Amino acid sequence: FTGSAFSSAAIWQYESLKSRVQTYFEEARADWMDKMRPQKRGDFRKQVNSWWNNLTEGQRTVTGIIAANVFVFCLWRLPGMRRIMFTYFTSNPSSRALCSPMLLSTFSHFSLFHMAANMYVLWSFSSSIVSLLGCEQFIAVYLSAGVISTFVSYVAKMATGRFEPSLGA
Repeated sequence: FTGSAFSSAAIWQYESLKSRVQTYFEEARADWMDKMRPQKRGDFRKQVNSWWNNLTEGQRTVTGIIAANVFVFCLWRLPGMRRIMFTYFTSNPSSRALCSPMLLSTFSHFSLFHMAANMYVLWSFSSSIVSLLGCEQFIAVYLSAGVISTFVSYVAKMATGRFEPSLGA
């Protein structure tokens, strides 16, 4: 999984760079058209765009991860989803589903405090780590760390004979 994650990140990084270069040249050619177009209206949209544009690249990257974690947290609160959540969003070496929970459990938090603390820490160091690695490599590190930590959890559970489900990275 880790090899695939980093290979995909390298391809994504290359394509992103290629797209930015193409966009730069297209914007240079079409710059005069921006002055001719009517401006879009809407205060809320302007506020959201202003907020988004003031974020660092790291904070924009982590916003997606935080949104995924919040979405999964909300799914835990739906009674009809409990069975699916326990099957695919908790890790347990005695479960019939072994591989997908290794990734999906990294987005699971059962406690609001646990999720809020983890997301705050992730937000706080996101700018520096993404500026160091790039957003593509950071996502590969995040996903790989989640899968590797779940694998270590599987090994520890097998060694101790405790087979209760767990969640989180």
